[in-house]
Amino acid sequence: MSALFEPITLRELTVPNRVWMAPMCMYSAPVEGPDTGVVTDFHLAHLTARAAGGTGLLIMEATAVAPEGRISPGDLGLWNERQQQALARITAAITAQGAVPAIQLAHAGRKASSKRPWQGGAGIPTADGGWPTVGPTGEAFGDHPEPNELTVAQIRRIVDDFGAAAGRALAAGFQAVEIHGAHGYLIHSFLSPHSNRRTDEYGGSFENRARFALEVVAAVRAAWPAGLPVFFRTSATDWLTENAEDPRTGWAGEDSVRLAKELAAAGVDLVDVSTGGLVPDARIPTAPGYQVPFARAVREGSGLPVAAVGLITGVEQAEQVLTDGSADVVLLGRELLRNPHWANQAAAQLGAQPRWPVQYGYAVGR
Repeated sequence: MSALFEPITLRELTVPNRVWMAPMCMYSAPVEGPDTGVVTDFHLAHLTARAAGGTGLLIMEATAVAPEGRISPGDLGLWNERQQQALARITAAITAQGAVPAIQLAHAGRKASSKRPWQGGAGIPTADGGWPTVGPTGEAFGDHPEPNELTVAQIRRIVDDFGAAAGRALAAGFQAVEIHGAHGYLIHSFLSPHSNRRTDEYGGSFENRARFALEVVAAVRAAWPAGLPVFFRTSATDWLTENAEDPRTGWAGEDSVRLAKELAAAGVDLVDVSTGGLVPDARIPTAPGYQVPFARAVREGSGLPVAAVGLITGVEQAEQVLTDGSADVVLLGRELLRNPHWANQAAAQLGAQPRWPVQYGYAVGR
């Protein structure tokens, strides 16, 4: 059997294959009124199409645990009951197609209050409809407005926000939850010594910089059933320490291995290994599969299952990532935007059984 189409079991959840959809923001929720942050028909069509295309598990885009945690005004949210109830329609549609619904919970921190990517992505000043942002300290991300340094009491409130959002995700029908600890957003900005200049119990040493992440994991795990998995997305490197011409100190690969061991002890079941996002000017040597070696290092160093992501586009390429032991799962992003039926087409190519909807199967099988 193809490695891509072997089921995988995490705790008591079995996913039918190892072709998963990476969380990708659509920036398309209503931006004001009672429906702020609520999923729309666009999200329903977008996600159901990929589930019908044979994808095994779909991680819904970064969903803010608080209004100020949105990347853009158009981000999804899960801080109220209206948002929760609307998401139930999404999980039911994904499940009906034989796929597993998952959701990524996030707080954008100092990268919040930004314009949508197709509007340039710049920070939105409060005078223009933005909102104050927060971070471990007051250093801004690029030319974004400076964030407010979080107090310990505010940190603990955000930890509680993650736990509450996890409870709502469960009530909405999600079967896996991912904590967004990557790409320069709030948790990552606490982890990296480049952005975390605190001198209290949340800054300085590795243990202190990891404290917030582990407290969030504990809050989510407490709200999540013992039989269902929790994932954690990490940026395995800031792409700063690898650049000999750049003396800035950042988070590096060995830090992610160390963190993964702590995450395993805290109840995380899989690490989703990405990279970058902490600074706007990092030089990233992108190429097909460029992040896969980081996934392999975390897998080998921690013993935790990992997902590999980043310019994985070809069927043979994805199969090789699993067969050579680099990862347990592959996450596809842009390739699934281009081709929602990638998984079913890959299954046919590799001699596995596609999972076409009955409405399609009688035709495509001819």
